[in-house]
Amino acid sequence: MLVSLSSLSLLTLFFIMLIASGLSGLLYLHPRVPLSFVRIHIGIVTLPPLVSLLAFANTTINGINDHIGPWHLDSLAWLMAFFVLSIGLIIQRFSVRFLMGDRSYRKYFLFFTFTTCVASVAWLSSDLRLIVTFWGATLIGLTFLIRINNQWKVASEAAKVTGRLLAVSWLSLLIAVIWLFQVTGQWQLSLALTNENLAQIQGWESTGINLLIVLAVIIPAAQFPFQRWLIESVVAPTPVSAIMHAGLVNVGGIMLTRFSPLFNGDIASIALLILASISVLIGSGISLVQVDYKRQLVGSTIGQMGFMLIQCALGAYIAAIIHLILHGLFKATLFLQAGSAVRRFEASNRVNENLSYLWILAGRALGLIVGVAFWLMAPGEGYQLISAIILGWSLSLSWTQLIAFGEGKIGRIAGLFILGSVAGVYFIISHLFYNWLDTIFYESAQPPMSIVLIVVSLLVFGSAIGPWVARNRSSISFTVLYLWLLKLGEAKPRAVDPHPNYFRQNLEQGGNK
Repeated sequence: MLVSLSSLSLLTLFFIMLIASGLSGLLYLHPRVPLSFVRIHIGIVTLPPLVSLLAFANTTINGINDHIGPWHLDSLAWLMAFFVLSIGLIIQRFSVRFLMGDRSYRKYFLFFTFTTCVASVAWLSSDLRLIVTFWGATLIGLTFLIRINNQWKVASEAAKVTGRLLAVSWLSLLIAVIWLFQVTGQWQLSLALTNENLAQIQGWESTGINLLIVLAVIIPAAQFPFQRWLIESVVAPTPVSAIMHAGLVNVGGIMLTRFSPLFNGDIASIALLILASISVLIGSGISLVQVDYKRQLVGSTIGQMGFMLIQCALGAYIAAIIHLILHGLFKATLFLQAGSAVRRFEASNRVNENLSYLWILAGRALGLIVGVAFWLMAPGEGYQLISAIILGWSLSLSWTQLIAFGEGKIGRIAGLFILGSVAGVYFIISHLFYNWLDTIFYESAQPPMSIVLIVVSLLVFGSAIGPWVARNRSSISFTVLYLWLLKLGEAKPRAVDPHPNYFRQNLEQGGNK
């Protein structure tokens, strides 16, 4: 009883802080409120993530997994709330000076606060209706952030494309939720996914619900063939791109984790695995051929979200959550320092001519050894073989980029140090997360091993064909692949403004309105 009362108190305090943050954003809209009030607003916005951190620590230490009314208060829910709100706080703090002078300056902070607050509540919910409602509100907030400078036709066009696709995603989730209720008679997610109710979801109904959830996931994750909206959204201000890539496109990890008992390795899991694998290759290719820094980051996000969804399709949900959080922190940092990226750093021709194939072979061998060792240490879990292959492949690619392509002895030593440091930090963080989420067990059947091996073969083929094509730049194959990837990474003409008319008009009208 004491534990439940403590959880209720923390939940109540959390919602009070969220309401205070929203009211602060609304108050800041009033023109008589001085611009300096934004400092107070940032202070108020700091409170919800602090409360969620306290709740997460309390839940983790005491092993709490409470259901209070329509709310599911486990460590995963509080972790997601803390993550989203913290990312939002950092970006809002950055925006205080970055967006100063923009005519929509006041509205930015209201929409930022609204979007992060409703996103955090969505995954505290256990009621399917609340999940759909709050996630829909999150998508609306994101669309308004993209079109906040609606006088700029390019931004309005990007918002239209985004709004249409995200509406399809939300409708898919809505239909899946209603269908799930019709079969199980339960609005509470935990009750709908009991073994007794899952036994009622068979055959085409199971496949239909799962396919709808997969569709609801791959659209906001910008997976093939729905990557267009994320590419065109680069016209949004940099802080908007940061919150989009760091805290919203990776919703697939948490959504699939919550609905994981539904997936039984059927056609929906296979479709997710195939589309995510194709997206990894396309996203990586886009990031390599683009010269626009933000579009490079878009390609990287498409590829990283593909990896995260592959982990979900294979049943590695905690690994996907770790990937979600680390990618969010990393990508937010890259976007917030985008203004410093005045040119793209590429390997010089001298480095390309002096590639050491011995170092490349050493990286391949190291990746194979680490992958086999990982698989032998944990042979009991079905997805460990594929995880081992992906780990070995990733290590091999990282070795090639950081060490084999290093400039001389100093460059390779630095690359080795960076690779070792990143690996050490990752394993420490992974160990902590597995301990924090050890009370969360989510299991689902993996797709057939034959399908998984085909997908892995596709990824390996993609990683092998890239260097071959790059060494034959005068070939037709290189030209076709380059132009195809370039086309995939470019926005439609209506979403591109060759002349910055918006900025000229803004300057003529005084800049700040």
